[in-house]
Amino acid sequence: MTDLSAIVRQGAMTTDGHSAGVARRSLVIGLTAFLTVVDLFATQAILPSLTRHYGVTPAAMGFAVNASTFGMATASLVVGFFSPRINRRTGILLSLTLLAIPTSLLASAPDLAVFTALRVAQGLCMASAFALTLAYLGEQCSAMDAGGAFAAYITGNVASNLVGRLVSAAVTDSLGLAWNFYAFAGLNLAGAALVYVTVKRVPPMHTVIPAESPLTDTITHWRDPQLCAAFGIGFCILFAFIGTFTFVNFVLVRPPLSLGMMDLGLVYFVFLPSVVTTLLAGKVASRLGTRPTIWGSLAVAGLGLPLLLASHLGEVLIGMVLVGVGTFFAQAAATGFVGQAAAGNRGTASGIYLACYFCGGLVGTAVLGRLFDAFGWSVCIAGIGAALAAAALLTLKLKR
Repeated sequence: MTDLSAIVRQGAMTTDGHSAGVARRSLVIGLTAFLTVVDLFATQAILPSLTRHYGVTPAAMGFAVNASTFGMATASLVVGFFSPRINRRTGILLSLTLLAIPTSLLASAPDLAVFTALRVAQGLCMASAFALTLAYLGEQCSAMDAGGAFAAYITGNVASNLVGRLVSAAVTDSLGLAWNFYAFAGLNLAGAALVYVTVKRVPPMHTVIPAESPLTDTITHWRDPQLCAAFGIGFCILFAFIGTFTFVNFVLVRPPLSLGMMDLGLVYFVFLPSVVTTLLAGKVASRLGTRPTIWGSLAVAGLGLPLLLASHLGEVLIGMVLVGVGTFFAQAAATGFVGQAAAGNRGTASGIYLACYFCGGLVGTAVLGRLFDAFGWSVCIAGIGAALAAAALLTLKLKR
């Protein structure tokens, strides 16, 4: 297989989006993203089973499953801080290899505290690979080509949401909870193997160490109103997404919908349209601008929220499709914006953005979980709508 750096450079020199070079580059980037974050949300598909296994409330189990976002937020900041001094290939390869360890240990986690700690460890490894890959793409792609590369990476993320949930539900239903985690440990190692092969001939990144310290770069990024707004948008996007797709699982298995485990896995074909639409985010943002793209995406997600309250499965599925399409499209546009708008160290900017994004997921789980347990699904939906509205207001500050 052609190495990733050659693919990225070839794609950057190509002006026709239909060229074989761009298609091959997008496939490799997307597959790398898929294997990097396939563990992140797959466990949501088996939340009801885990809740019964550990004998806890939906809010407690939802927080434990999504504790990986805390690890991801922490690792994103650390990697972003030291990004100029980290060899991209070595960092990505080591992160994906180490990821298999906590993933396999989840199979035998004795209680919720250990389970939560292992999910945090997963997040540390996933985010290290994720942040370094985004920094790598920002350095290897031209400004014109960056949107498509970031969209391909986010599309791989979207695909992991679909396939990861399907695999998790199918393996758990047929072989049990333990084998589910062993299967995903195997996927982690497959990701490391892909990076080893595709990035094999990439020379060490001769990144110029900035004259300013990483702390100074961080302060500079936070002083940029546009970047601050983008960081806030990322926070709100995952807040809304994780609130929807964590707690909707409990709605789907309860009357009147009453879905079984395998049916619950099949429900996540709702992410299939997002796999297609997210690839277009880079082109749409380049043509229409970042603000209209994010506003339109958030509006699509908002239209799906009332449908999630319906008592008929078809309407709920349409609502899930709209929320998935809207949030992933907005995420792709915001990620591309940060990669291009950062005036200084892009690795630091990407790390801050990802930290805010994943913090939004953790806060969303905690806040919306309490609302779900105390007041029910309708109030939880209202909280999700508030997060989307906040993201729309923050988008006003994006000028580029």
